[in-house]
Amino acid sequence: MVDKSMTDSEATSEERKIELILRPRTLSEFVGQKRLKENIAVFIEAARQRDEQLDHVLLYGPPGLGKTTLSHIIAKELGVNINVSSGPVFQKPAELIAILTKLERKDVLFIDEIHRLNVIVEEHLYPAMEDFKCELIVDKGPHARYYSLSIEPFTIVGATTRAGMITPPMRSRFGIVARLDYYSTQDLLAIAKRSAHVMNVEIDDEGAEEIARRSRGTPRITNRLLRRIRDFSQVNGSGRIDKNIVDYGLNRLMIDKIGLNEMDRNILEVIAGKFSGGPVGINSIAVAVSEEVDTIEDIYEPFLIQKGFLQRTARGRIITETGLKHIGFKSSGSDGNQSDIFND
Repeated sequence: MVDKSMTDSEATSEERKIELILRPRTLSEFVGQKRLKENIAVFIEAARQRDEQLDHVLLYGPPGLGKTTLSHIIAKELGVNINVSSGPVFQKPAELIAILTKLERKDVLFIDEIHRLNVIVEEHLYPAMEDFKCELIVDKGPHARYYSLSIEPFTIVGATTRAGMITPPMRSRFGIVARLDYYSTQDLLAIAKRSAHVMNVEIDDEGAEEIARRSRGTPRITNRLLRRIRDFSQVNGSGRIDKNIVDYGLNRLMIDKIGLNEMDRNILEVIAGKFSGGPVGINSIAVAVSEEVDTIEDIYEPFLIQKGFLQRTARGRIITETGLKHIGFKSSGSDGNQSDIFND
């Protein structure tokens, strides 16, 4: 029975609880990223054998691939506490120092969006990462006092979707740098089935595979689609997830056979129709589709480029022949000139 008295905030809170439950807790439960996972296991075991803190870790890659989850797993496998924060939170060095001085030996400090650290805060982080010391200046002018505080050896796990925006001095201080790649359909299939089991939802292989195929290589999207299909199955189906209910639900959500959503298609159609296939600047695209530039670059472009639908050039974005075919456009020119595009 559905509790119609549930408020929006309660529903959102319930979604967050489900997300936490679905996250794997150990490396053995973590699906995909095989080589990265094997290397991390070696580094963790070596640190444990030496009774040392793990080297600082930088995880980068598109959003939704498991950087936050992996940071919690690293702390759990090390048997230490994890403190979670993000780059924009630290506005003053004192805020960073307050956290660093509370860390216990070998603890993990996870900093999400580490590329967004304030420059001054970042400079105070350097001695903490290298020498495990915090430098603090109190007051100004002749009354200024300098303090050097020793802190316990610890591990920073930084996560970012924009590794290129991390300064060279910061990047050089990470002993372990790892990129997370998009997942295969088979890995996402395993994730969908595991998540369905955790949520106590019955799902067959075809239904799980269809969700996996349309998840853009991203576990976060797999779990989100699974939760939405569960809703459609509960209200419009039998409660069991199969390929038919997955097709029905994803069509309702306007997600096509390879995982493109309405905004993906809108971006491609705008480049093809309004800008003659490109090249066109990202700012012009953002205005045309009413979306932020950062959102397009971080969320939509990586998948479109990976699928071969879009190209990034020095002159701007260009839609490819593959992209044109997918959205039902044709190019009448055989010389690759995008100016001869017309709607099929």
